[in-house]
Amino acid sequence: MNMRQLLAQNIQRQQTLLDTARNANRSLSDDEQTEFDNLQREIDRLNAAIAAEERQQNNPAPAGNTGSGNDESDANDNATQRAIEAERSRIAEITAMCRDFDINPDQYIANGASLDNVREAILTQLRSDHAPIATGVQVTGNGEDDFRRDAADALMVRSGIHVKNPAPGVRQFSNMSLRDLGIECLSREGRSTNELLRMNPDDLYRELCRQFYNPTAAFPAIMDQTIRKSIVELYNAVPTTFQAITTKGSLKDFKTTADHEYVIGGVGDFLLVPENGELKPDMPRTEALPQRKLDTYGKQFSMTRQAFINDDIGFLTEVPGLYAAAAKKTIDKQVYKLLFDNKAIFDGTPLFDKKHNNLISTGSAPSQKSIQEIILKMQQQKDQFGDAIYMTPRTLVVPMSYEFDLAVIFHSAQVTGSSNNDINPLFNYPLQVVQSPVLNALAGDGVCPWFLFADTTSARGIQVDYLNGQETPTVRRMETPGTLGFVWDIYLDWGISVRDFRGIAKNTGVALPKAE
Repeated sequence: MNMRQLLAQNIQRQQTLLDTARNANRSLSDDEQTEFDNLQREIDRLNAAIAAEERQQNNPAPAGNTGSGNDESDANDNATQRAIEAERSRIAEITAMCRDFDINPDQYIANGASLDNVREAILTQLRSDHAPIATGVQVTGNGEDDFRRDAADALMVRSGIHVKNPAPGVRQFSNMSLRDLGIECLSREGRSTNELLRMNPDDLYRELCRQFYNPTAAFPAIMDQTIRKSIVELYNAVPTTFQAITTKGSLKDFKTTADHEYVIGGVGDFLLVPENGELKPDMPRTEALPQRKLDTYGKQFSMTRQAFINDDIGFLTEVPGLYAAAAKKTIDKQVYKLLFDNKAIFDGTPLFDKKHNNLISTGSAPSQKSIQEIILKMQQQKDQFGDAIYMTPRTLVVPMSYEFDLAVIFHSAQVTGSSNNDINPLFNYPLQVVQSPVLNALAGDGVCPWFLFADTTSARGIQVDYLNGQETPTVRRMETPGTLGFVWDIYLDWGISVRDFRGIAKNTGVALPKAE
């Protein structure tokens, strides 16, 4: 292979590298940039050698002259080198300019257009498309919002999180590393792409950290958006069970609810009105409800310099998601601990007590007999004013151990073990079974209770209140970054209260069987 063939091969390889990056809508990777630069050095060497060969052929040295100090030859070599450098600079600047406006630069590179020609052509196209014209200042508009949304969704997709209805442009950013994304953000804000490509990851990270203070900067905003989306996705995916047995409430502040909140009770029976008789006045009876109050729970986490340099995309999704999951699991634990601990509630009596008529103290495992017993006890409850409650038992809450026994109890037409084929009264009884491993953890090797909850339209039980109804954690980037990382706060405001003991009944249970 001669020098010209080798030159053509190197140029073709450079073009392949550029085309691959351009098709993926990204800059050259570190490895690609290194290969590109090595190829360029070889191209420069080959061009110089070919030029020298051509000069030798056109101007052969006189006989006896074997020296190499030819001034004209040196001048030609310098001119060739300057031309090569100028062409490289033209291609790089045209490529960067066209990429900022999503325009293919090949046509301008191939026809030898100058930078001024390309700039004029881009402005003409933007005017015809009625697009905003860039004047050296990055304006955040719909296009910038789309870029941030696309990039955030791409980071989630790359980390393996399912995104419902991903942004239309997610594919063009899905292969970007954090370094590539940082370069893209800075170049959109007017920085030289070539300068950014030459930065090592550590220098680029320090440059991006300075954007922390800029409220319009793209890179930290994309990280914020990615973290928020991942928190919502992962928070909703946590399989907690407290939602099945509690009601959801909303409070507007952190003050303890006032004593004058009341529940309206019965109004008594309708009275007979004789002919021409008078209707007697009546007042609804009321009773004070328990007080409710919110508290704030939270953590703080940071993106370290090492995470950025290591291209740890999972940090932006997995770590915040773990904290979001921890928040939801904390609520779940608090609800079940409230049931398990059985402390005194608003009336000074333990939640489950004979005075409340909601306790079966002769503990047993769930069986046809014990389930019927707890259902009947709940259905005999009376309201605060002595009137019968139209109670509908709805949810049976048990620890992990009784799943298969309960399947037999609720789905067998006959009583198990009966020699007379007695009808099973619980066959397809409309009870939802909820199993919670939290009860197992709380009980350990001791006795583990189980519970029956009424439909919340029949009687209130436990309520989880959120500040202004906000159920998912809030993430806030700190005003000042950490020494070597971006820092975020993640927090959630909630409060748990017993609204009424009549909608819950308890069997004290027995020790759980140990797994063999």
